[in-house]
Amino acid sequence: MAFESLRAFFEKKEASSANEMLAPSLKTLMNMKKSVPYLKDFHFKKTSFQAGDAASAFKGRGIEFEEVRPYQFGDDVRDIDWRVTARKNQPFTKLYMEEKDREVYVWLDLSQKMYFGTKGELKSVTAAKTAALLGWFALSYKDRLGFALYTGQRTYIFEPRRNQEYFLAVLKKIEQIARENLAGTKDVETVEKSLQYMEKKVSGNAIVFLIGSFNASKEIALLSHKNEVYVVDVFDRLEAVCPPKGEYPAEFDGQREEIKNTSDKYTLIYEAYFENKRRSLKEFCNKNGAHYRQVRADLPIYSQLRPI
Repeated sequence: MAFESLRAFFEKKEASSANEMLAPSLKTLMNMKKSVPYLKDFHFKKTSFQAGDAASAFKGRGIEFEEVRPYQFGDDVRDIDWRVTARKNQPFTKLYMEEKDREVYVWLDLSQKMYFGTKGELKSVTAAKTAALLGWFALSYKDRLGFALYTGQRTYIFEPRRNQEYFLAVLKKIEQIARENLAGTKDVETVEKSLQYMEKKVSGNAIVFLIGSFNASKEIALLSHKNEVYVVDVFDRLEAVCPPKGEYPAEFDGQREEIKNTSDKYTLIYEAYFENKRRSLKEFCNKNGAHYRQVRADLPIYSQLRPI
């Protein structure tokens, strides 16, 4: 009897783990908060022009003291640190963190092309976990956080708020969409159309994370010209590394099937295609002032988001 109970426990645990590889649970998305400290070196540049609670990189008179430095012509004499000045025998002035309000938007692709994976988990799961991690990170700085969830059928827009209960509702919606789309749906709204909604929605001077699998597009360029954009390109290991030599059945356009032989020549072409696509997108982002990050589905997310 005890053996049967133990076996049932492990079978249930294995089934739960398998399900997490296909669609993330709310608990998993909430647990991404634990990885926020690993992003301590991740710094944003932009802030909005409204006063708020977020400590920005801009220096000026504010609430939080940051450092002292030698007095420079034009500094406010009220900021002179007289104790340091007396000790160093030259004038030093205090610098403060200026308080600014910052908007952060996360656009997440949960369309059918993201439901692919060969190791670890589906790309859709990695993308959802990445969105959750960045959301928790933004809230840790008291930023106003907005979301756009692209399903292939439509785009759900969530207005920017600085509220954890609101964010949990967004995570619940991500869990729901991820599970529903496992059944397979036909995309009726293009990525470009969804990004156009974002371009109209974001007023400018915001931080925008685009999470999915991308090609260069004018919509990304337009968003980048007005905002600080991070293109987070999620991929599976099989997309970058050709499988070992052998014959493999392959399906094209959901209909045509062929047998592919992964010879040495084929491997070189296969891997060169991915590398050229990656390089092209990275150059496009650099040209338009966007930041480019790659996230492989079977590797820790936080280590791939940090500045290179």
